[in-house]
Amino acid sequence: MKIRWYILDANHHPVPASLMEWAEFLGDEKNRTVNWTQVTSQVHVSTIFLGIDLRPFGNGPPLLFETMIFGGALDRHMWRCSSWDDAEAGHQAAGRKARANLHSEVT
Repeated sequence: MKIRWYILDANHHPVPASLMEWAEFLGDEKNRTVNWTQVTSQVHVSTIFLGIDLRPFGNGPPLLFETMIFGGALDRHMWRCSSWDDAEAGHQAAGRKARANLHSEVT
């Protein structure tokens, strides 16, 4: 499997890059972060640009963005997508899911 690296252009569209371009681009945290939301003191949602295609097999656009819930009933639930717009929408959806599942934390 050939690894493909990507960076984002000024409009947040992924463009192929060399390993060195990718490493330099991701060296700046502002280039990696799509959104970060504190849901409670124990739960947060993070959405980042990875810049590496993590589609394990099959056809389709590269999976370059990842949203993950940390803490709570959905700890480590994760979704991946191909575009900045989908990543933003996925972040909002994950935040709603995390909030909806807060009641599951009560023991």
